[in-house]
Amino acid sequence: MTSRTATLIGLAAILMWSLLAVMTVATGRIPAFQLAAMTFAIGGLAGCVSWLFRPKGFRALRQPAAVWLVGVGGLFGYHALYFIALRQAPPAEAGLLNYLWPLLIVLFSAMLPGERLAPHHLIGSTLGLFGTVLLFAGNTSIVFERAQMSGLAAAFMAAFVWAAYSVLSRRLASVPTDVVAGFCLATAALAAVAHLLVEQTVWPDNAAQWLAIVALGIGPVGLAFYVWDIGVKRGDIRVLGAAAYATPLLSTSFLILAGFAKPTAALAVAAALIAGGGLIAAKDMIRK
Repeated sequence: MTSRTATLIGLAAILMWSLLAVMTVATGRIPAFQLAAMTFAIGGLAGCVSWLFRPKGFRALRQPAAVWLVGVGGLFGYHALYFIALRQAPPAEAGLLNYLWPLLIVLFSAMLPGERLAPHHLIGSTLGLFGTVLLFAGNTSIVFERAQMSGLAAAFMAAFVWAAYSVLSRRLASVPTDVVAGFCLATAALAAVAHLLVEQTVWPDNAAQWLAIVALGIGPVGLAFYVWDIGVKRGDIRVLGAAAYATPLLSTSFLILAGFAKPTAALAVAAALIAGGGLIAAKDMIRK
């Protein structure tokens, strides 16, 4: 598999994560950790199904403790911190800080063997960051209050954890992607424990909500992690980091199409900045 092919596969994760918001709305009022437990279980089991046709895939679970720490720590750690941020800080401000992770991925990638940051990687990532700030600025005054600091700190830590998970996955390039199924199942178990400790169980009201949960588990909380693993391990992680800024933009666009949000001039400018930044960061790949 070429680096370009792996990068394109990794970009599919960004598209699927863009559907996370609109699909989550369709699940109703299910508590966050309960929803995480249900969807990660579906995502993990979906990966295990493929082992019926590839029995050797099960062997991927035999990994050192360090690999499991990176995988489960990344998936569960990120989501736990982000849920805490949403509970203790306004969603817009928490989301803005959380979306520092694409820039952090680009910066952290400079520490990887054989990788280096070129000016166009930094320029593209910075434009994406500006576009994201503008996107969130249309929905918030961006005022940080003292009482919200713990939630904002959790949002920043979530960004750090996901960036670290993505870059460390690159260092574990020899670990098969099949192990992600185990990461998802372990994350589902930890999310279930967290749910029982801090949340009240709420079951879906109708078949449409169950369908949305299954779709989440198969796509944004399932397949997306498998293709992201392929992308960061074998593709251009700097391009993936810069392109990830398209996630909030596409997510907002899907919410508009579904009737949950309205188009604005800020959205159009943010789109231009994020798209331009992504093209600049991917200059090497486009030339190839």
